[in-house]
Amino acid sequence: MQIEILTPESLLYSGDIQQVRVPGTSGSFAVLHNHAPIMSTLEKGQIKITEHSGENIYFDIHGGVIQVTKNIITILISTDNL
Repeated sequence: MQIEILTPESLLYSGDIQQVRVPGTSGSFAVLHNHAPIMSTLEKGQIKITEHSGENIYFDIHGGVIQVTKNIITILISTDNL
């Protein structure tokens, strides 16, 4: 799966990953390969990315939006989240 985490000013992370866990407004959820298409708002919490190597990468956010379509994940967060 390909992921991009973006702010209005920059690309924070881009890569091919195994999974991502996000703090959805209705509860935390994970996205794995071939996940159904989804769009959701995100609340304050932590994004956890698991790379194919098994390494975990974390981003603390205060909110945002996630879109998943055909194994492409786009997460938008505002710069006041950083």
